[in-house]
Amino acid sequence: MTSVRLSALLEKDLAADPLISAVTADSRRVAPGALFVALPGTKVDGKSFVPAAVQAGAAAILAAEPMTGVPVPVVAVADPRRAYALAAAAFWGAQPQTCVAVTGTNGKTSVAVFCRQIFERLGRKSASMGTLGVQTGGEQLTPAGLTTPDAGDVARLLAELAGRGVTHLALEASSHGVDQRRLDGVSLTAAGFTNLTQDHLDYHGGMDEYRAAKLRLFETLAPRGSAAVLNADSDAYPAFAAAAVQNGHSLLSVGEKGQFLTLTGRALAPEGQRLLIRGEGRAFEVRLPLAGGFQASNALVAAGLCIAAGEKIDAVLEALEHVEGAPGRLQRVGSGPRGGEAYVDYAHTPDGLETVLAALRPHTSGRLIVVFGAGGDRDRGKRSLMGEIAARLSDIAIVTDDNPRSEEPGSIRAAILAAAPGAREIGDRREAIFEAARLMGQGDVLVVAGKGHEQGQLVAGVTHPFDDVAVTREALEAAHG
Repeated sequence: MTSVRLSALLEKDLAADPLISAVTADSRRVAPGALFVALPGTKVDGKSFVPAAVQAGAAAILAAEPMTGVPVPVVAVADPRRAYALAAAAFWGAQPQTCVAVTGTNGKTSVAVFCRQIFERLGRKSASMGTLGVQTGGEQLTPAGLTTPDAGDVARLLAELAGRGVTHLALEASSHGVDQRRLDGVSLTAAGFTNLTQDHLDYHGGMDEYRAAKLRLFETLAPRGSAAVLNADSDAYPAFAAAAVQNGHSLLSVGEKGQFLTLTGRALAPEGQRLLIRGEGRAFEVRLPLAGGFQASNALVAAGLCIAAGEKIDAVLEALEHVEGAPGRLQRVGSGPRGGEAYVDYAHTPDGLETVLAALRPHTSGRLIVVFGAGGDRDRGKRSLMGEIAARLSDIAIVTDDNPRSEEPGSIRAAILAAAPGAREIGDRREAIFEAARLMGQGDVLVVAGKGHEQGQLVAGVTHPFDDVAVTREALEAAHG
């Protein structure tokens, strides 16, 4: 990578204008010639790492306020997080020509993965970026983990994708990522919205702040004239539609109440479900190979984003008939010893749990069994809500541990059980899944909810290997004898 003048990266005239060879907010990654961005934090302020960055060879510092006694130029900006994202994007330069982003409490991963698959089927070199990492052409470029990477990593990954010939990218826009300006350097063609329900209140503080973080995708990140693809069936739709209109976006609403892509009918089918969709004055029938009304909703948002990116409606809707579900999203694992079906799902919020149980009920002729828990050090208000939902919508509820983190696991389970009379308590997650598999009979449906694609369980600061899909598969094999 060639060096770039600091003034070019920040788009401002500077008295001292060194050549910059890298842009980072991590002092451990500073190399000679780097621009170090001292980001303010709730626990640690990046300013405290400036001496180490200078010692490592930083050529300049970007900070929230002027600093004295620093032997390299210090540029103070009002919003260093946004300035970091824009500087990193300017430094790396290249991006895929078409980038679409989706936000919402649930469904982001599925929408991004569906978009990648649709673009791919239509002959575009495509990729997705989000909770499952960066994926393109069947290749996993980064591991699953953080939904929205650091702004500098986002810029670097986009340039790498462009260098690989990727022209179409679908990104997940998490509320943390949008609030922390990690996607501010991405040039968006369209932005999508799935739904808004309680989550991450430990970070945002309240639903108003949580909503505001997601609205910022449409108020600040998506440029005027771009498209906003919104799920019209969400209770939060009016707020997002208003933001789209006020900020000069083309409003494309989808869903049963949508006007751009209207879901006029939905019926269960052996392979998933049959959707009747009206769009551009025509009627379409789509055989979606996935179960659940929420997947129909996700598919419509993905289709809307692809159409907004310039694809033809006929080709996009035909491509929906070939999509595969994202790992850990209502993923079928196998059958029980006496029949029935077992699924793993990432549902870890009250709305997510209610949605997946409601989606599986029509497929259940016997009992609906759910194994679930709640994370520690996170929004405690979710626990009783999830307990009530499981008690109301399932026939057998087994409360177990999710990621207790630093909390006492038993206290988390107790908060759930207080709202779930009749639920069983099995703290060991593996044992809980094995017991649920043993209970399965003809017509039963088991869903192991909460961790989805995750590969570990965080207990007392230690991450232990744990894969719900692998453990559920093992439990089914053991139950079969």
